[in-house]
Amino acid sequence: MRILITGGAGFIGSHLTDRLMSEGHDVVVMDNLITGNYRNIQRHASNPRFEYIHHNVSNHIHIVGDLDWVIHFASPASPVDYLLLPIETLKVNSLGTHNTLGLALAKKAKYFLASTSEVYGDPELHPQPETYWGNVNPIGPRGVYDEAKRFAEAITMAYHHKHKLDTRIIRIFNCYGPRLRLDDGRVVSNFIGQALTGKPLTIYGEGQQTRSFQFVSDLVEGIRRLMEVEHHLPVNLGNPEEKTVFELATLVKQLTGSQSEIIKKPLPVDDPKRRLPDITKAKQLLGWQPKKDLLEGLKETIEWYRNELAQHK
Repeated sequence: MRILITGGAGFIGSHLTDRLMSEGHDVVVMDNLITGNYRNIQRHASNPRFEYIHHNVSNHIHIVGDLDWVIHFASPASPVDYLLLPIETLKVNSLGTHNTLGLALAKKAKYFLASTSEVYGDPELHPQPETYWGNVNPIGPRGVYDEAKRFAEAITMAYHHKHKLDTRIIRIFNCYGPRLRLDDGRVVSNFIGQALTGKPLTIYGEGQQTRSFQFVSDLVEGIRRLMEVEHHLPVNLGNPEEKTVFELATLVKQLTGSQSEIIKKPLPVDDPKRRLPDITKAKQLLGWQPKKDLLEGLKETIEWYRNELAQHK
């Protein structure tokens, strides 16, 4: 197949690129590197089956030749990024989604949207099934991401119903692993970065808010399985094992051997108190559930960060 991945130089996009390249497909990565990093995909540069296009998908997209899939992963995806880049985040998930859908339609390609658990907002239903409509503040600081992704889902479904476009939607719950930027601002990268550099580990509130952490290879496996199944409604991909942020901080301290203290700061606005996927649909539809144990995944991620920090000394 020939596959376009927008945001393919980003954390998840680059791991998906690796997987598809390893299967022998032709991959075109489109990324403006606003939060991605060319180093993530550089290993493929000399491969004739690989192409990189530096482009912002919020602008008109032109691709020469046929495409079998358009996979839209381009977007700032951490609170640090989307609070710093609010307009860009809104545009890439509205204009960018519109442009990539139009491209898929023109190329008679299948379409795959990366959505997020953030569409559930600060959920009042726990765990969150795909049928839950969410509890989102559209004008709060996180609304630029939450509402943009909700719109992206809506326009993807509209193209499916109106134009019979063959579409897929995943809602990604907290994902971690190698290539997650050290300054990404998500809790795993924050804690590991702080622990390895001797800084205090920062938790917000009492650290009793919960998250669920899936390793990136598990997520990529779920994406590949959904590509093989004709199902157009959203599918949760995440780890159904709940951890408090304080438990995660303690675990990272232990695994890194860090002497850093854990300090508390005020809770950010609209920070979800609990976040846990109901993955019944993924289990039934895809035969998928995460395999990588958190301990094992964190060890692998910490090792990657150690090497990164050593290279940049």
